[in-house]
Amino acid sequence: MHRPATVLCTSGLAVEAKIARAAGFSVVVRAGDRDRTTARVGAAAAQTDCLVSFGIAGGLAPGLEAGTVVVSGEVVSERHHWAVGSQFMRRLSDFAHSIGAAQGPVLGATCILATRTEKKRAWATTNALAVDLESEIVARTATALGIPFIVLRSIADTARRDLPPASLVPLTADGKPDLLAVLASVLRRPFQVAGMIGLARETAVALSALIGPARALRSLVATA
Repeated sequence: MHRPATVLCTSGLAVEAKIARAAGFSVVVRAGDRDRTTARVGAAAAQTDCLVSFGIAGGLAPGLEAGTVVVSGEVVSERHHWAVGSQFMRRLSDFAHSIGAAQGPVLGATCILATRTEKKRAWATTNALAVDLESEIVARTATALGIPFIVLRSIADTARRDLPPASLVPLTADGKPDLLAVLASVLRRPFQVAGMIGLARETAVALSALIGPARALRSLVATA
């Protein structure tokens, strides 16, 4: 008889973590602090059977629209490549097909790719479908421990979108927007209001798109 698997999600935003927790997962929230996240994930992963990078992402593949769900067992960075074993990869492929998700490599970045030019360059050099800030930490930690990892992300900012400056303001320690700093950025550069509204709309679509897949993920990782 199999025991229930212990699964840990890593997210950048408090709102992403809320969705994962509602689906029954434990979550580490990155909140913009890479070193702290690496330490927290590493400490928790020792008692974990599977790590998940969960949340929204930037689109790199030109055809991916906001709200497109991406499933991956393959993460690339500037110098490294991580992938789950072939048997688990087949399970991920079946899962991606069952929820209508795109499947392919994800770029684990150390900083936000804010412009169309940066995203186009990353797509050309890595062939990754999407980019986020947590997947590299998750993939590296899981591989070191010999456990599988999953990337479950949905596209918020597409490859066609330049991110407005206010969206790059660092998060608070609990993974929430620093509203005063965001407002200050908008007041300094009011031209970005339209971009912020568009990004907020697409982000809401992306977050909503994660709810069903998060629940479906429970069946994939139900047993160790």
